[in-house]
Amino acid sequence: MEEFHKVRRLPPYVFEQVNRLKASARSRGADIIDLGMGNPDLPTPKAIVDKLCEVVRDPRTHRYSSSRGIPGLRRAQAAYYQRRFGVKLNPDTQVVATLGSKEGFANMAQAITAPGDVILCPNPTYPIHAFGFIMSGGVIRSLQVEPDDGFIPAVERGIRHSIPKPLALILNYPSNPTALVASLDFYKDVVAFAKKNDIIILSDLAYSEIYFDGNPPPSVLQVPGAIDICVEFTSMSKTFSMPGWRMGFAVGNERLISALTRVKSYLDYGAFTPIQVAAAHALNGDGADIAEVREVYHKRRDVMVDSFGRAGWNIPAPAASMFAWAPIPEPFKHLGSLEFSKLLIEHADVAVAPGVGFGEHGDDFVRLALVENEHRIRQAARNIKRFLSTSAKQPNNVVPLSAHR
Repeated sequence: MEEFHKVRRLPPYVFEQVNRLKASARSRGADIIDLGMGNPDLPTPKAIVDKLCEVVRDPRTHRYSSSRGIPGLRRAQAAYYQRRFGVKLNPDTQVVATLGSKEGFANMAQAITAPGDVILCPNPTYPIHAFGFIMSGGVIRSLQVEPDDGFIPAVERGIRHSIPKPLALILNYPSNPTALVASLDFYKDVVAFAKKNDIIILSDLAYSEIYFDGNPPPSVLQVPGAIDICVEFTSMSKTFSMPGWRMGFAVGNERLISALTRVKSYLDYGAFTPIQVAAAHALNGDGADIAEVREVYHKRRDVMVDSFGRAGWNIPAPAASMFAWAPIPEPFKHLGSLEFSKLLIEHADVAVAPGVGFGEHGDDFVRLALVENEHRIRQAARNIKRFLSTSAKQPNNVVPLSAHR
């Protein structure tokens, strides 16, 4: 039977191949150390859980909630932006709560995209940045870029070779998967360029609070006048270890927020009210919970970089995010990221995310998530050291077991 049109437009889900191998290995009794999915393992702070439990006992909170977020939650997010970035937002017109940043991005794509609209999107990048627009009828022009002096020339080429003129430019710093961080000067240049060319900026700032070495990543909305053309997406999933709660935000330009709010009003009734109240409680806190989460990821980063390096796999230390973007060891680079990821599951009991799942320009890398404790990360390094020492001399003879099935 022929697939439906929108499903046909989507590529095979690369991560599913790795997930199947992972599940199969575990069913055979293998102890797989999972550094693949960015699924935080830390518990949600007790005060947030206690607030949820308190509010959920009130039966009045069990009714339909507000799709755009209850007023107290939108005020809390606006206050967070004022404290953290010095950005003033109107909680009634410039803030909308989303069911995580992923849902926010997908629904923004539905809200603003006409069939054939061109979107400028970094490659590699988080899949929803591209496929939210593809599912909405848009066309992606991929940009192999970093937040440096080559960014604007690459965007200029993208505009020059696009018909019609691009509608929007996607930014994602700190980046998932590359962990690259942008400076405020970079944002100033990009905003000026986007205004000159009448292009919308959509910024994914989901990892704004997971940073190391004392340099908090900026918001694009800190640039004077950026709010004229920008919307920014944030998430509580990593910042407060609340991935399953599905709570995020879109903030920024009033017209774009209004469009997103209208689309959402047809699709959902918002998160469960007790979740929204607990989220507001978290945002209004003193920041101690955020600092604790950040320190855990910082220690795990240092352990991973050190132990993997001593195992023979040198990994650049990420400046932010909960990921390391690791080049495939040279003897295995010819295999590509998917086949190398399969080898790690089957011969080292370690799961990683193949870089090609984030775009074709990511195929020389794999993404490692800091979602196992320090002991498990060191164990992963020992497993990998054993694999590299036995396989690197004859990598062509090492193939995934799945190839024989």
